[in-house]
Amino acid sequence: MSDAAVATPTETEDEFRARARAFLDEHATGLVFDLPDPRAAAELEANKVFQQKLADANLAGITMPTEYGGLGYPKSYERVWREEYSKSADMTTQLTISHGMCMPMMTEYGTDEQKKQFLPDMLSAKTVWCQMFSEPGAGSDVASLQTRAMLDGDEWIINGQKVWTTLAHVSDYGILIARTDPEQPKHRGITMFVVDMKAPGVEIRPIHQVDGGMHFNEIFFTDVRIPRSWQVGELNAGWGLATAMLMYERVAIGTGSSSGIKTPTSDFLFKTAKKFGKNTDRVMRQELIQLYSEEVTKSLVSLQTRAAMKAGKTPGPGGSLGKLHGAKIARMSRSITMNLGGPAADAWDPSDEASKRYSQSTLRSYAANIAGGTDEIQKNIIGDRVLGLPRDISVDKNLAFKDLLKN
Repeated sequence: MSDAAVATPTETEDEFRARARAFLDEHATGLVFDLPDPRAAAELEANKVFQQKLADANLAGITMPTEYGGLGYPKSYERVWREEYSKSADMTTQLTISHGMCMPMMTEYGTDEQKKQFLPDMLSAKTVWCQMFSEPGAGSDVASLQTRAMLDGDEWIINGQKVWTTLAHVSDYGILIARTDPEQPKHRGITMFVVDMKAPGVEIRPIHQVDGGMHFNEIFFTDVRIPRSWQVGELNAGWGLATAMLMYERVAIGTGSSSGIKTPTSDFLFKTAKKFGKNTDRVMRQELIQLYSEEVTKSLVSLQTRAAMKAGKTPGPGGSLGKLHGAKIARMSRSITMNLGGPAADAWDPSDEASKRYSQSTLRSYAANIAGGTDEIQKNIIGDRVLGLPRDISVDKNLAFKDLLKN
């Protein structure tokens, strides 16, 4: 958001802080919903209710321009909100993709028409969005995607498949990248689009996870038609936008929605260790303080990343640092949880909620090393774009996509 778009606040930062605190004290009381919730539908609904109350209280979209439903306040007010929100229960966990990835992309790269059409409802969570990049043959190498988009008059026709799409089954819209020119090298002939997830030809199938969840999906597109005006950015320039969105994703995963020093995992495991009488074990104490130190480090990296985003532009490659710290925390907590929980951390009795929590925490932790880009990808990004180390040789860099060997 440019400086010209910043509105003159109708309240001081101290007044805003008091108003935010009063709202959070009343509404950020933690999430309560019936379990089991394998498709995250109940949790998402609770998140939407909170976000709509936030919008009604004129506390959503703090820096977003007023013409798109926001307050248009300076960045300093958003920092105040994050500081206050860090003291409360997280009420918008399942809106991370919609608000942390899709909304920044539409705000920065969408046309004025697209912003007016989509942002107000996205901001208030009347609509929920998902991201569609990965394919069965294009995971870490997303640029190898084969989903096609062909122009037919005033419409784009999409055919192909996406996979590992979180919350697609409860999303209203999604941001998709598709190949629009196979004559160009794989990183060039790609374009970004908005897709109606309930349009004819969109088929969503759940992916069953080992922990019992079904948050992920595979999606099949068969002659799906979208308006030509739903193209995001320039034709065949989608890879640059996809890279920007991945940066937002890593910041969203790596920094969260609050500010300050946050150590939720070590706090929980400290209490668990005490519960099991293992808080005096020297090895366990060492592992817990190492985990605590890692969470503090991640918080400090997150604060630095958020500070670098004050200009309102796409975050840089430094966002991969927070994402990598988060994956390391998941690995460390998994080891501690298994030591504390014993057999209950590997398999659970459905009637035992504590056993189920330990085992699901263990199983879910593996996703942290993959979601948002694998650890290896993050290290490559940091080495190449942060440290300036030489890149690996790419033999297919200038070959037309149609000439590449594909699985």
